[in-house]
Amino acid sequence: MNQKNFEYLRDQVKYTGFGEGLENDLRGKLSKQTADFTLKHNVQYGNDIAASELHFSKSSQSDMYFFNSYKVSLKRENVPDSMEQTFYINKGNNITLKEAYNLMSGRAVNKDLTNKDNQLYNAWVQMDFKQADSNGNYKLKQYHQNYGFDLDQVLAKHPIKELGHDQHKSNLLDSLKKGNRQSVIFIRDGAEQKSYIEANPQFKTINIYDSNMHRLGNSQSKAEKQAEGESSSVKQDNKKETQRNDDDGPALPQAAKKKQKKQSIS
Repeated sequence: MNQKNFEYLRDQVKYTGFGEGLENDLRGKLSKQTADFTLKHNVQYGNDIAASELHFSKSSQSDMYFFNSYKVSLKRENVPDSMEQTFYINKGNNITLKEAYNLMSGRAVNKDLTNKDNQLYNAWVQMDFKQADSNGNYKLKQYHQNYGFDLDQVLAKHPIKELGHDQHKSNLLDSLKKGNRQSVIFIRDGAEQKSYIEANPQFKTINIYDSNMHRLGNSQSKAEKQAEGESSSVKQDNKKETQRNDDDGPALPQAAKKKQKKQSIS
């Protein structure tokens, strides 16, 4: 068995989100020197169960093995059928197991990715349950930086207690970017209310749930509408002030409406 290869694969498995529990199984499989092998892993997220198969293959030119992909079979609470999706392993920026679970649950994940020219870029990734490839895997939609979703700015429109503390805010942003549905405290009329939020890059907003995980509306939240209304009011006041100071000049032209940017599909 190639010791360096084992150590590399052990760390790769660990940092893809499968922990250290598969180390002995991995060592045993490598020692048998078969052409390929799989490892099995099970984890529970709340009442959802994710069963994974990790796929490895041996190089045709050496004794090196490669971690190629892992297939997740997700059994969600109160959903009769399991859902399956295969995630492929690259040199870096792999989708971790928890991120895979979040994607399969319909949430979006923020990732640094590499294009065909090996250039790094950032995008939100979300599973498109209406499109599948020839292998039955759902395709991943991407919302790039120029799509216009700024999570920090969206959060600032809401009375979230955690935003008042730098470290808590940083932790909240990191958790949402991993695709988690994160618990937060809303301050409403001086009272604290526990809620849950998740990023929704497609509609440039966040989804909000109450303490019982009930979705609070499908449209833009009142807080966001109020913030946008205040912004619009300020712009109108500024426009009127400008017109008063320039009565002899031509009327200011209305700003052209920006065309909505189309989402890019990976």
